[in-house]
Amino acid sequence: MAGWLGLWLGLALLAGCATVANPDPRDPLESYNRSMTKFNEQVDALVLKPVAIAYKDVTPAPVRTGVSNFFANLSDAWSFVNNVLQLRGEAAASSFMRFNVNTFMGLGGVLDIASELGIERYRQDFGLTLGRWGVGTGAYVVLPILGPSTVRDTLALPLDAKGNLVSYVDPVSARNSLYALRAVDVRANLLRAGNVLDSAALDKYSFTRDVFLQVRSQAGQVPNAGGSEGDDSKDGVLPPEPPPAR
Repeated sequence: MAGWLGLWLGLALLAGCATVANPDPRDPLESYNRSMTKFNEQVDALVLKPVAIAYKDVTPAPVRTGVSNFFANLSDAWSFVNNVLQLRGEAAASSFMRFNVNTFMGLGGVLDIASELGIERYRQDFGLTLGRWGVGTGAYVVLPILGPSTVRDTLALPLDAKGNLVSYVDPVSARNSLYALRAVDVRANLLRAGNVLDSAALDKYSFTRDVFLQVRSQAGQVPNAGGSEGDDSKDGVLPPEPPPAR
């Protein structure tokens, strides 16, 4: 997989050589990125968004919340590993406690008991671990289907994939079903934000890029013990559903 990523990055660099007037220094591949963004938007419009809308329409809100909590709980296990690698003791302890509390008391993570107990979530991945030890983000890049990323995060994808507990599920059919459910769940959670973005009079590409880079920058900053700044202890809890229109 690493070889394919290297080849893909090389092709992206070549594609990015096309000139763009006054390119953002963080986005030297803007010409390629905009083309890939258009491709991803077409795939989303034809496949992902309709499936996400159908999923939201037929699945009760408590069930969708449980699905989101389940996958968020799995991510806490990989966050624990990365917090250990970053030598963040408090964050590692919180991730460890969250995973165990939600797994054993929250029906495998379907219920987010840890957040109700005030145990904070410190979500980390291997890209952020590389950043912790001084590896720069590199250029902004848009991946096929996966969307916004950076060169550093893209190179970290193979290890992040290994850290995803879903990748160890057998049989393969069950594993692929969980991957599909996760993709639909993520897209369904973005429907409201997407509607706001679609209706806004702005350059969606630039807005998405700037927000993504800002969020990734903030994600690498773990707050101090007891501090309220950056508190994302409710990260696994979805906001309540808006009341139906009358």
